[in-house]
Amino acid sequence: MKVHNFSAGPAILPRSVFEAASQACLDFNGSGLSILEISHRSPEFTTVMAEAESLTRELLNVDDDYAVLFLTGGASSQFFMVPLNLLNEEDKASYVNTGSWSTKAIKEAKAYGQISEVASSKDKNFNFIPKGFDIPQDSKYLHITSNNTIYGTAFSEFPETEVPLIADMSSDFLSRPVDVSRFDLIYAGAQKNLGPAGVTVVIVKKSIVGKVERQIPTMLNYQTHIDKGSMFNTPPVFPIFVSMLTMKWVKDNGGLEGMAKRNAAKAQLIYDEIDRNSLFTGTAEKEDRSLMNVTFVMTREGLDEAFLSLAKENNISGIKGHRSVGGFRASIYNAMAPESVQALVDIMQRFEKQYG
Repeated sequence: MKVHNFSAGPAILPRSVFEAASQACLDFNGSGLSILEISHRSPEFTTVMAEAESLTRELLNVDDDYAVLFLTGGASSQFFMVPLNLLNEEDKASYVNTGSWSTKAIKEAKAYGQISEVASSKDKNFNFIPKGFDIPQDSKYLHITSNNTIYGTAFSEFPETEVPLIADMSSDFLSRPVDVSRFDLIYAGAQKNLGPAGVTVVIVKKSIVGKVERQIPTMLNYQTHIDKGSMFNTPPVFPIFVSMLTMKWVKDNGGLEGMAKRNAAKAQLIYDEIDRNSLFTGTAEKEDRSLMNVTFVMTREGLDEAFLSLAKENNISGIKGHRSVGGFRASIYNAMAPESVQALVDIMQRFEKQYG
């Protein structure tokens, strides 16, 4: 049975990746051992780690000025690791608040420096991306969240800034080309476009670490993981392996340019239907719509459950919206097939014929 998985995360991954990962769970590369039990110090896994880093660098054109790290703790740990490593108590940093995750990042950062919220879309329930805001030049960095899973908004263009730029790219990492040289640090939880939950990618400019005066716990110090190649402690072996397989799939399917083209076509398909259909309306401003998370609501009250029931009958899963927005959310990450998006559009059209 084909299930169309629109979950916001942990999210859909390519079928070929599932198959290769399943085989490796039984026998990894003919070793007679499972990928789940091999030593992280073994040549077999150090090769995996090296390939994961190499593919990250290749897909995003990351040069040697940056370290590529594979860490644990999710993006939520980066909310405090970033200011812990980059700010002294008297230092200032600027944040753009575009949703739940940036709100949490701001809260964590306030424990380590002087944090300024330079722009916010909270007054409109985060349905747009702020633009034209001023960035204090004495800020150590500007932090943004590139894509907002809950509210369905995204930065189509990144802010022009003279201070270092840092981004949480958890939900659109590897979905489009990104000029890494514009950023001093990028971090992303894997569980959207990259792999299963359990590993977080950090791309950090080496020159920005080691500058703060405070003592940083060993495991929370970026320099620790740079020095040890993400192998200071036992890394999350299986999530890194699956992420490596997924990056191979991305490379084989046109790289980030191919993903961007594929994702834009899927997004247009569903947004066109939302804008056409009399029973649905989008929640995000059109110019700031996410290509990863499509959020929409009913134009008539009392029909949500009927639509969710129709979706379930047609093997469409994970479209109930987050409680902060309500309605519906269709997450259409890299591995989502256009046919699945079409299946959702088809039932939206059927629903309008029945209730419109």
